Amino acid sequence: MKLGAFSVSLSVKDIHRSKAFYENLGFETLGGNIEHNWLIMKNEDTVIGLFQGMFEKNILTFNPGWNQNAENLEDFTDIRELQKQLKEKGISLSTEADEASEGPASLTLEDPDGNLILIDQHR
Repeated sequence: MKLGAFSVSLSVKDIHRSKAFYENLGFETLGGNIEHNWLIMKNEDTVIGLFQGMFEKNILTFNPGWNQNAENLEDFTDIRELQKQLKEKGISLSTEADEASEGPASLTLEDPDGNLILIDQHR
């Protein structure tokens, strides 16, 4: 199962303070908009998202169709196919992608310990 690029989306209290902290760990801004309270940061192949006021808990995020530089991949498994595979394995989904749609879509699920997983396809 190809889930795509992996990152951790962190719910932060002060995005400016968090940005400075992660810059001190060697992370650089890859994308986002600090004025809208979100940034994507990268250190080598490690990607994190900083999100202030958007959700309560940290989220494990996968992006089908992207590599770790948020660049499009030619070959990837569409989210609707991933959703079908997850359902066939008996995995319960919290939210689902519209199976009749094409292009961008997302789904969410929780692991056995209540950690939220977002599979978010942008194309």
